[in-house]
Amino acid sequence: MTRAVPRLPEVLSAPWRRAPAAKGRRPAARHALPLPVRLAAMLVAFAFMVAFAVVLARITLEPSPASAHLTHSNVHPGRSLRAYLEQARTVDAMRQIGGNVLLGVPFGVLVPVLAPRARGVLHVVALTALVMLMVELVQGALITGRAFDIDDVLLNTSGALLGWLLLGRRLGRAVHRRVRTPESSD
Repeated sequence: MTRAVPRLPEVLSAPWRRAPAAKGRRPAARHALPLPVRLAAMLVAFAFMVAFAVVLARITLEPSPASAHLTHSNVHPGRSLRAYLEQARTVDAMRQIGGNVLLGVPFGVLVPVLAPRARGVLHVVALTALVMLMVELVQGALITGRAFDIDDVLLNTSGALLGWLLLGRRLGRAVHRRVRTPESSD
């Protein structure tokens, strides 16, 4: 049998073609962005995450001996929030609540870029809650003038959710998106 000469579009598209997927398997995929671009994006995200970790440590793990007599641990969700809203000035309450929300936003933006398998909302929220819970435990157990507060964990996690919704989801998809290749009709 003689084989037909392939047409020009078939020849040009041949390098991206792969063999058809075996039964029960997904078709082969390739990344939408070239590897150097993806690596650069991940490197930039890593640098931002390291910078964020330094800022987070300075904000949350620095002792505050002058505040030692004012600190109280809180394991009841909502108790600190009520106290901020009922007793503090509105500006102080918004600074405290807004600051805790803002501390979580970088997780929601950077985790989907750094960890392609943790791009989903549940992974981002769970990872943020775990990290912030550890920070709060260290604060309560080891840092003078700091206390454990479950409301801080909830606000930080809410911030991560907000960051994921606003930017992280899109960035994670842009950097790690896979493009399905069409199966050959052979």
